[in-house]
Amino acid sequence: MTALIALRAILHREALRFVGQKGRLVAAMVRPLVWLFIFAAGFRAALGLSITPPYQTYITYETYIVPGLLGMICLFNGMQSSLSLVYDREMGSMRLLLTSPLPRWWLLFSKLLAGTVVSLLQCMAFLGIAALWGVRVPPLGFLTIVPALLLSGLMLGALGLLLSSLIQQLENFAGVMNFVIFPMFFLSSALYPLWKMAEASPALATACALNPFTQAVEMIRFALYAQANLPALGWTLLATVIFGAAALWGYDPVRGQMKAKA
Repeated sequence: MTALIALRAILHREALRFVGQKGRLVAAMVRPLVWLFIFAAGFRAALGLSITPPYQTYITYETYIVPGLLGMICLFNGMQSSLSLVYDREMGSMRLLLTSPLPRWWLLFSKLLAGTVVSLLQCMAFLGIAALWGVRVPPLGFLTIVPALLLSGLMLGALGLLLSSLIQQLENFAGVMNFVIFPMFFLSSALYPLWKMAEASPALATACALNPFTQAVEMIRFALYAQANLPALGWTLLATVIFGAAALWGYDPVRGQMKAKA
């Protein structure tokens, strides 16, 4: 019961922070909408995509990149949540939270889940706008995509949690984010299929396939059409466990970077 009370309190605090930062939702929507409304036309012309094999159900390029843009929202929100963790640690509230009698892993999971719920809300808002724009999604896809978005948000949030445990100063975070976000996003199947990447460079296609963000995007892509991609699901689960375990180690007061702060 105490653990559930702590979870509810952390979720409530994250919700208040999100509501208080009114520009956060707008900023989260601007990035994917720019890609959907503007850049998609240029990419479609450059890649020559109308019906994209092997995804024959993707009639337009805009429809193809929607899962990748949903992944973008989860990726940026995961980094944004980790930025808030670094800020909380500098202000002392994170140290106060981690000194509570509850297990450390449960407190970190609660913070991770709170950020993931915010990502899910942003993703559903973007899906609604995309549907109004004309992107065709099966009605069942709005339900089957929820678990995929939750798992993707947890994986990327765990990565952000790991980064926040390694960064000691808020000023260093922006540079680290650039070295993480942009390679993960562009070196993936978010904007162009792997078979198209393999035509340009097989080595680059292999690197994209090894990118955990690619696996999350492919899981979202299939879930949006009420299909299961078990290999992508397995790799995303594995990456979530690895990032989560590493973040837990990083916040260990004995062995992690929190030793001097705890």
